[in-house]
Formats: sequence, C-alpha cells, structure tokens
Amino acid sequence: MVQAEECWHHSLAPLMAEVREKVGGGPVYLSFDIDGIDPAWAPGTGTPEIGGLTTIQAIEIIRGCQGLDLIGCDLVEVSPPYDTTGNTSLLGANLLYEMLCVLPGVAHR
Repeated sequence: MVQAEECWHHSLAPLMAEVREKVGGGPVYLSFDIDGIDPAWAPGTGTPEIGGLTTIQAIEIIRGCQGLDLIGCDLVEVSPPYDTTGNTSLLGANLLYEMLCVLPGVAHR
C-alpha cells in the first residue's frame, strides 16, 4: 500500500516498475477507484478526498500495467450527478480507454 502523499510531486513510473516486479507473471485484475483522484480533477464521486492523485499520475499507473497478465479491469465510484461539468465522467471514460490499451494482445505504436 502506498499513501497518496508519498506520490505528491513525483512520477509514478518507478512505483509501477516496483509493482510490475512484485506481481511478476501472475494474473492481475486492475480495479481503479476514481476516489483516488483529487476532487479538483474528479469531483463526481461519493467520497471526495483532497490530496489525491493527479490525472497524469492516474494515467501513469494504468500505463505502468502494460505487459502484465491483465485478466480484467474496472473503474468504480464515478457519480455523474455529483459533477455538473461532466469532467469526472470524461476522466473515467479516458481511464477506461487507457485500461483497454494495456490489455494483453493490444498492439502498441
């Protein structure tokens, strides 16, 4: 477990390299909770918490899963009624797209 404050002002690429090393070749299920993103970027969630990850860090986490034996993935806690701007839904859709891109067998250019 890594606390959000340990990620502040840092690239998460080294952390994801460590994760990749620890999970090795085993099957991995990626579940991403939008609550982990700072509400400045994703206010449309049931339990917003300040000091969360940035959108760039979220993408780093997902892209850092490339090459793992991902057997599935999901994104939880997006609540569109709590965000009249639609930004949380847009972020959620983009994070899901990123997850699809790192599934095994997807060509990377």
